[in-house]
Amino acid sequence: MAKKKPTLADIRANKGKYQYSKLHIDTWDEIAACEAAGIDMLSVATEFITDPRFRQMTPSTFAVVGRSLYDNEGTPDGFLRWGYQAMRHGADAVYCPTSFGNIRKLADEAIPVIGHVGLIPSKASWTGGFKAVGKTAESAMQVWDLVRRYEDAGAFGVEIEVVPPDIAAEISKRTSLFMISMGSGTGCDAQYLFTCDVLGETRGHIPKHAKVYRNFAKEMDRLQNERIAAFKEFHGDVQTSAFPEATQVTQAQPGQFEKFLKLLEKTKHA
Repeated sequence: MAKKKPTLADIRANKGKYQYSKLHIDTWDEIAACEAAGIDMLSVATEFITDPRFRQMTPSTFAVVGRSLYDNEGTPDGFLRWGYQAMRHGADAVYCPTSFGNIRKLADEAIPVIGHVGLIPSKASWTGGFKAVGKTAESAMQVWDLVRRYEDAGAFGVEIEVVPPDIAAEISKRTSLFMISMGSGTGCDAQYLFTCDVLGETRGHIPKHAKVYRNFAKEMDRLQNERIAAFKEFHGDVQTSAFPEATQVTQAQPGQFEKFLKLLEKTKHA
């Protein structure tokens, strides 16, 4: 039997019983691969969800459409318009790490909203940079307070990033929110990574919380070298007239070239 896409009610009922897998995707190939692999949830940009191909390719995948803190233009109502757009095109929830006022506006319209606590890249300067959050009791309480504020604002869930696992697990036990762990241990309700890290495409620093399952960077380097070699061979063939060969061109019908020459001769004297 085909896998069924989870509903919001399913996810809430599974809290503490099932760990959802979630990936942030960058390409159509990755979207197809996630559906084939049985990944439960995808984090996608607006341009994917608004393309009809997305829902055709992901009948069983829960889609969270993300928008970063500074992507909104104009008034705060821009986030509400964006939320309507995302849901209209088949989103199952939206990721919105903005003010609690914006969260409340979306939630009031029955748009499932996922917020963000712990290490929040767009707000990292406030918590000391790109490092773990919640390592002290006081810092952990700040994370907990934010989770409660998301609850009060009507959020559906929260991404909890790089928070000590025991802290994250205790918070997850005490909240009704769907807790999505990125580097915060298995005591939450979902595990979230970026495909570029899973596939080993990341150049330079690899986040501590990431696990590399394949070495696509090495393969892409090999393919790039093959690409350059193929282009060089093509260039060389062009210079020596080795390309095109007879099999790569179309011939005139028998006798038609000679007829063409005679017609050309007539035009010289016209």
